[in-house]
Amino acid sequence: MTTQPPPPPSVPNAPGSEPEALLTQRAVLVLLTAAFIGTTVGVLTFFSAVNAAGALLAGLTGFGVSTLGLHKLMG
Repeated sequence: MTTQPPPPPSVPNAPGSEPEALLTQRAVLVLLTAAFIGTTVGVLTFFSAVNAAGALLAGLTGFGVSTLGLHKLMG
């Protein structure tokens, strides 16, 4: 009884094969849209309150909340 040898290991970046993407297109769209929303919230908060720390917190909060919302919406 003869056994066949195992196939050779696949080369990660062999010619003709594309490397796997770090992020999916959906993830990039969600993060870019959330970054835009967070930036907009931060800038508008800064213009209204002239408080850089408050504007930063508002922008980061807007980014986080919109990331979760967009993830659920596009899910």
